[in-house]
Amino acid sequence: MKMHFIIFFLLIVSLMTGIIYGILIYRHNFSPYEYIGKVYYFLIQKVIPVSPWEIGIYEGPTPFDLSDPEHISNPVLTRRDITDVNARFVADPFMIIENEKYTMFFEVLNHETNLGHISYAESTDGKQWEYKRIIIDEPFHLSYPYVFQWNDDYYLIPESGEDLSVRLYRAVSFPDKWEYLGNLISGHNYLDPSIFQYNDMWWLFVSSGEGVLNLYYSIDLLKGWRPHPKNPIVRFNKNISRPGGRVFTHGGKIYRLTQDCGPSYGFQVFAFEITKLTEEFYEEKIASEKPIVTSTGKGWNAGRMHHVDLHKVGDRWVGSVDGRSK
Repeated sequence: MKMHFIIFFLLIVSLMTGIIYGILIYRHNFSPYEYIGKVYYFLIQKVIPVSPWEIGIYEGPTPFDLSDPEHISNPVLTRRDITDVNARFVADPFMIIENEKYTMFFEVLNHETNLGHISYAESTDGKQWEYKRIIIDEPFHLSYPYVFQWNDDYYLIPESGEDLSVRLYRAVSFPDKWEYLGNLISGHNYLDPSIFQYNDMWWLFVSSGEGVLNLYYSIDLLKGWRPHPKNPIVRFNKNISRPGGRVFTHGGKIYRLTQDCGPSYGFQVFAFEITKLTEEFYEEKIASEKPIVTSTGKGWNAGRMHHVDLHKVGDRWVGSVDGRSK
């Protein structure tokens, strides 16, 4: 009898909590996520301190043989390079390499607001980098600035899951002035959107953060995005579901990069070869049991690595990566 009473009491409390929360949302646009985030970052900063993410450059003869080169002093960018905000870390680097000039876009996490902003840095050789400034700043968290070129214009898709959207920006003046064009898809907490072209079609990977990976496609970059009929591409598998960098081609084959978040968030990055991609079918297989990048056990990336943006430069592959010591 006592157990029944306890269960009944807990049900009543849960019901009343749900009703009160519903009223707060409806009348006052109240959401606990901001406060939960503040508590989380307080714990991370004060109680359970962890090392910050930092950015480096890897090189190799193929995308599957990358290493920390001796002629580059990694990490090339850290929170100490950021001059316009008090930064907790820098992460998620994407590059444009053109006319022997390197431009890198990345997340800067603002220590004061716990929000991510999109910033950029420049280099003439990929070794020495000069931080510039924040270029995209919204009232919600931004990260993973997937930048690409199409039809002589530059576009950028950041992660904006807190806004329940996948947002598209275009450079008004590259690299420092951007305009928001609209949402490609909306209505969910989309993580690490990764876009690419194949067979005159646009394709977009997004993760839900619950071990699920979905795919969308459209013939038009700006509109008409539809979910793939094989969704979810990955179901309930945190080891291979969250994108970990730019989709790339090598030897006529397409590869997607994925974070291994199985043991813990952002532990290492694997590549999957996309073997079949149409509006009706999707198939893939792991490219190698060896990760593209992984924790090294020492130095700036001793603990984990969770991002790679690969580019072919001459006869070498150059990748902007991130890592942290623990």
